[in-house]
Amino acid sequence: MTVASTTLDNGMTVITDTMPHLESAAMGVWVKSGSRSERHDQHGISHLLEHMAFKGTKKRSAREIAEAIESVGGDINAATSIEHTGYFARILKDDVPLAADILSDILQNSVFDEKELAREQHVIVQEIGASQDDPDDHVFDLFQSAAYPEQPIGRTILGTADTVRSFDTGSVRAYMDSHYVGDHMVVSAAGNVNHDQLVDIVSDRFHNLKPTGAPEPDRASYKGGDKREDSDHEQAHIVLGLEGRAYNTDGFYAAQVLATILGGGMSSRLFQEVRERRGLCYSVYAFHWAFADSGVFGLAASTGGDEVGDLMPVLLEELQKAALDITEEEVMRVRAQIRAGLLMSLESPSSRAGQLARQQILWGRPIPLQETVDRINRIDAERVKHVAGQILSAANPSVASIGPVHKMPDYAAIASNFK
Repeated sequence: MTVASTTLDNGMTVITDTMPHLESAAMGVWVKSGSRSERHDQHGISHLLEHMAFKGTKKRSAREIAEAIESVGGDINAATSIEHTGYFARILKDDVPLAADILSDILQNSVFDEKELAREQHVIVQEIGASQDDPDDHVFDLFQSAAYPEQPIGRTILGTADTVRSFDTGSVRAYMDSHYVGDHMVVSAAGNVNHDQLVDIVSDRFHNLKPTGAPEPDRASYKGGDKREDSDHEQAHIVLGLEGRAYNTDGFYAAQVLATILGGGMSSRLFQEVRERRGLCYSVYAFHWAFADSGVFGLAASTGGDEVGDLMPVLLEELQKAALDITEEEVMRVRAQIRAGLLMSLESPSSRAGQLARQQILWGRPIPLQETVDRINRIDAERVKHVAGQILSAANPSVASIGPVHKMPDYAAIASNFK
């Protein structure tokens, strides 16, 4: 595999990872614009725009967009996250120009028809309702808002029913025009693709793109807090977290290792102690979400209402122990897990294209695999314990819970474990 990168005159970056043994390619356009890029009155517009991009352009109807890619056996999709939005296709190698043409068309020539907009607004309102009805999903929305209250990064990606219904054709088009600019967009492709040919195609299809001018999102400020919804669900869904590490900080990789040691699989501490030894819950795991300028480190679990009072002390105890007794054997095992995951991801062109795009957006360049492996291999037990101690020194945890949670300790009792 050979990675190549070219920055065009319009500010766009084109990155390819050539895998000549494949008959297919994955390519997409990633935009440095997600839910945290929105003003308060724009809440949910990034996600709505992602939907509307497929609803018709000046030269293709919504059906023609779908038929054009599916007639050659390909598929096309998109996704919105907190920090970026991606539009991507999987095609045979000879159909890369077609995919590039369709992607450039929907990202520059969408008409945002009023009837289509009204239909899609209704669809997204239903999606919001479905998300709120799913406690396993909704608890993470509560957790994010507890960690980053009154900030774009703490709001849901979907928006609210009121904000989604408030958008019109003009506001959607204005948001695209201001945020979808050259230096905030990355074209990434992996598979059987020729770099120079793709550069020529992208240069031609996006030659009218405005190069700069997108507003930068507000800087994130972790605060912490408590969000609880006592309900009659069968299970209590709980997320407990603290401030983590941003992508570009020194402790990022150590925090990733810590999360995997605590709750990254069946051999993890949480799984063995909470599920296997005590039988307190079916699902328990740890995570570390990194953003460009902040991060959250957390534990998530689901249990019955009668067990919720016993579960929280065990979670807190396992967190505290992590700063004291992590072993080199655990770190070595987790380093092997992470390294294997990285290598396995290289076998998927779709995964590789997405990785390269996110690296460009976050670090300003593709990160060589060996550089990542070297950074992970430098992590030892002392480093992990040090970062764990730093994370646990905060006095402002974030707690979110849904379900029969009335037996769970109050926020002050939970927070006292971190002072």
